[in-house]
Formats: sequence, C-alpha cells, structure tokens
Amino acid sequence: MRTEGLTKRYPEVTALDRLSVDIGPGVTGLVGANGAGKSTLIKILLGLSPASEGGAQVLGQDAARDGHAIREQVGYMPEHDCLPPDVSATEFVVHMARMSGLPRTAARERTADTLRHVGLYEERYRPIGGYSTGMKQRVKLAQALVHDPRLVLLDEPTNGLDPAGRDDMLGLIRRIHTDFGISVLVTSHLLGELERTSDHIVVIDGGRLLRSQATATFTQATASLAVEVTDTDEHPDGAAALRAALTADGLEATPGAGHLVLVEAADESVYDAVRDTIADLGLGLVRMEQRRHRIAEVFQDPTDPAAPNHPAEGAQP
Repeated sequence: MRTEGLTKRYPEVTALDRLSVDIGPGVTGLVGANGAGKSTLIKILLGLSPASEGGAQVLGQDAARDGHAIREQVGYMPEHDCLPPDVSATEFVVHMARMSGLPRTAARERTADTLRHVGLYEERYRPIGGYSTGMKQRVKLAQALVHDPRLVLLDEPTNGLDPAGRDDMLGLIRRIHTDFGISVLVTSHLLGELERTSDHIVVIDGGRLLRSQATATFTQATASLAVEVTDTDEHPDGAAALRAALTADGLEATPGAGHLVLVEAADESVYDAVRDTIADLGLGLVRMEQRRHRIAEVFQDPTDPAAPNHPAEGAQP
C-alpha cells in the first residue's frame, strides 16, 4: 500500500493532512489516538470514501478508480458492531463469502475452516445476538478472512475486550500472517498492543504522519540499564540513594518512572558496579534489565521539562 499527499477534509475538520507513507507486507500497526484519522484512511484505501487531495494505491490498484477490484482482494473488519443478532455465525459468514464471489459449496467449506481458525467452531450455529463481545469480534474477523484475501484491514479489533480477550485476538491477528501469509493492517489507539504484534508501526496524529518504522528498530535495546530498588529505613528513597552513590562513582545515573534508576552502560562492568553499590547500600534489587524504547515515546516532546525522562518506562501504555 502507498499513499501520496493523501488529504481528507470535512467541513469542520481535516481528517488526513498530506499523508505520504509506504506499507509493505507483514503485519503493520497503525497507531493514533481516537480521531487521528485511522478509520478515514481505511475507508479511502477500500475505495469507500474519496480523498480531497492526493491518492492511494492498494495491491497495485488505485483506490479512487478500482475500489471494487480492491475489495475483492481485501478483507475488512469494521470497528463498530454491525452483526445481525438473529442469525448464526455460520449463516452470516457463508453469506459474506457468497457476496465475495465464492460458490455455495466453497463458501460453506471456507466458513467452517475460518470459524475453526478463530475459535468459534463449536458455537457456529448459535444466534450471534447471544454471543459475548469477544465472540462477536471473532465473527467479524472470520468474515474478513473467509474469501482468502491477500490483505486484511482490521479497525480497532480489540475494542471492548478484557485483557485475556485482547491477548487472544492479538494472537489470532499474528497468525493471519504467519500461518496464511496474509498481510495485515491493524489500527489501535493502544500502543502496547501493536508493539507486541506488528512488524512495522505507522504513527499518525491529527491526520499527519509522525513516524513509519520497523517495530524492532524502534524498540531496540539502548545502552542503558533500568534498575529498580526497594526503600529501607536507612534510605527511605532508595532510588535517590542509588543515583547519588553511582554518580559519586563516576557513572551517569538519572531518575526514571517510580523507583527506577536509568544507568548508562558503556560495558558489562557497569552491571557489577550497580550490583555492588546496591549491596553496599543495603537496598533490595527488584530488577535490573537493559532498557528498551517504547512506541509511546513518539508522542513525547523531549524538550518539555514537564515530561519524565523516559515516560513509558513505567506502566505499559
């Protein structure tokens, strides 16, 4: 997929603002806050909404002219609930397969295989209205996959799911590519989800491109250690005591989130120095690990004095 200067204006807002990005095979995460332009981009890529300026190509075809041909080769899982409550998953997915051009027998065979893949085979004859949110999301995923597309576009597929349901859905999304070779563009406003699932991350904000980069490159390990220690009666702020002691020994130590201390690690001797200093101070070591970047840091302004040194080092976003 490719966009060139893609712009979409509505009377009150510009949803996409001169967006130019290349998206290759694999699993690509499209990250942005609600209202960032993610759903608008998907509608343009599917040929369902015209761009105000610029253009987009999907699977080598022009989104403005070849929308029907694109939709024959692309699966789409919409964000919002759009399922008929009084039919079964089998009936619905067979119907969607038939609408994609599959003969009746092939549609039923593909539906059974796809519902098995998404974990709904045992529940396939129950009316969808009685399904849980997680089951409904799986039905939406199944109808996007049933016609064996080359590419699937998944719009906020984990919406409304509990943590276990999100993990299951993310696993399914990953297997779409690893098991079947289908490329995936998945949107989310939850950065940690896409960091775990995607090969490539595209970050947009206010309809503009902030970054397009391989996930492994962005989250690569840095030359610093994240060290978490406990407090003691002698050192009620253990992190501050550790920073002071390491600085006195000539190491560069800065505060992180919570009880974290971030230590520049030029070589492996720093590990020993940090361990020995913690022991000398009588502090408890909770963890010591090589620090990794987080996608959330894309949204941080490093010149903002109110921002923490490493804002995403604490809780998972």
